[in-house]
Amino acid sequence: MSMMGDVNVTMMGDVNVTELQLQIVSLQATAAQVKNIAENLDQFFLLIMALLIYFMQGGFALLEAGSVRSKNTTNILIKNLLDTFVAGISYWLIGYPLAHGEYNNFVGATYWASYDLPLTSFAFWFFHFVFAATAATIVSGAMAERCDFIAYLMYSSVITAVVYPIVTHWAWTSDGWLSKGLEYDLGSGNTTNLVSIGYEDFAGSGVVHLLGGTAAFIGAFFLGPRIGRFAPDGNSEAIRGHSVPLAALGGFILIFGFFAFNGGSQASITAPGDGAVVALAMVNTVLSATAAAFVTLILNKSKHLGNGKWSLLITLNGSLAGMVAICAGCNALHPWSAVIIGVIAAFSYRVWSSLVEAWNIDDPLDAVAVHGGGGLWGVIALPIFKKETGIIFAWDKASFLRLGWSLAGGVSIIVWTSLWLVPLFGSLKLLKLLRVPEDIERKGLDIPKHDEPAYPTEAYGHGWGEKGDALKGLMKSAGAGTGLFNLSMRSHQAEDQLQTKLELREQQLRTHGAPDTTRGSVPSISASTPITTSSRSNLVDSNGTSLPDMTRL
Repeated sequence: MSMMGDVNVTMMGDVNVTELQLQIVSLQATAAQVKNIAENLDQFFLLIMALLIYFMQGGFALLEAGSVRSKNTTNILIKNLLDTFVAGISYWLIGYPLAHGEYNNFVGATYWASYDLPLTSFAFWFFHFVFAATAATIVSGAMAERCDFIAYLMYSSVITAVVYPIVTHWAWTSDGWLSKGLEYDLGSGNTTNLVSIGYEDFAGSGVVHLLGGTAAFIGAFFLGPRIGRFAPDGNSEAIRGHSVPLAALGGFILIFGFFAFNGGSQASITAPGDGAVVALAMVNTVLSATAAAFVTLILNKSKHLGNGKWSLLITLNGSLAGMVAICAGCNALHPWSAVIIGVIAAFSYRVWSSLVEAWNIDDPLDAVAVHGGGGLWGVIALPIFKKETGIIFAWDKASFLRLGWSLAGGVSIIVWTSLWLVPLFGSLKLLKLLRVPEDIERKGLDIPKHDEPAYPTEAYGHGWGEKGDALKGLMKSAGAGTGLFNLSMRSHQAEDQLQTKLELREQQLRTHGAPDTTRGSVPSISASTPITTSSRSNLVDSNGTSLPDMTRL
């Protein structure tokens, strides 16, 4: 009996061991499946966020198109289009290896042209590619309406291939010198408490926006202002964009994209707490934008700080400045801190916009004020308002060290960008490759550069008897006849001649300080005065015949 009992125990033991082994194998298989699902979800999250961020390119395109004159619309649109493709090739070949390759704490040097890049890292590649394209797009707005196409291709390539990626390596990789920082002994007395403190920038107030704003400032400085932007005495002369609706729609798209820009910077969604961080980042983004928008709106309404009007476009820029400023710390701030940061971002935007204009630097999109000023403030704001460890909470050595590293990071980004782009833009200017010729700038870039006017006059009209000639058709339908149409054409030709005279006089004043009297004078209209309704009413043709004021038809 004892032998039978021993056999039964052994068999039961073998069965228990076997079942336990099967359960372990099953658990391991389940764990592998869960890990695989988590990896796929994280990659899917990155891809969806990247697609939403990429939609911001459409926002930039519409905002910039609406903010320039109609004669330069195609030119600015193709530059926004090519930002994607220039970044695509340059970031793939050179940029990503420098940014996220392995080498040292200054630069990466692996994964050239994605060689040996694991398949699971391609979502990460795509996410950072759209960030690189965004950094380049910021610059095109500040240099709109007069930058040569070759110069655009060159600076866009350099920014996305070298300038931006290396800053990314410094701040957003585990071995980058800015992100690693230094170890500090924060212990008291005989106790040792080593703490690593470095630069922090969650979604790119400094890495993306301060870099882009600095590049925009340098580019606009070397390029010089658009013809007519500043009078010979230095006074500012506004040059309005041709479509407020286009600019506003572009702004709405940018606001939409910023939620993914900031929330998606968590880069994962499956780890504990990921969802909460993403949500906090988005909430803080909208709160900062809200505060900045309202304060900017009120500041501009004030006659002492603005033009006394409720401005749509200035309010839009203020909201974008608030979103830029919150990028650095949107994941680590209380919502009320985001509101304060947005309020100060509005003042920052107005100050930087005024300074840039006072320096006679022409920035049609206010890119320097929005991205440069907003980005710098965002970098500074994080160590002040960060939960628990910020200066206003802790007021200790560690919090001030974090502020020091934030300032060091901001200065490093500005200096690094300048070291590359000052020689680049300076060389292009010396070689006369930076700016289009004066006659092309006056007439517009769309036709001579692209042969694709954004609004061809022959395309207007419904075709029922007008044959596409809208103005002539409308006049005929109104009973005006071809005589009035011809008179209208003569009036517009005379207006063009007057505008040419004004521009020539302005150029002479700028160059020689006095008008060329051999070309005639326009005593009743200053060189910097735009043609208004009253000036149009006194137009004459080449024979001295007074022409009617066509603006009253």
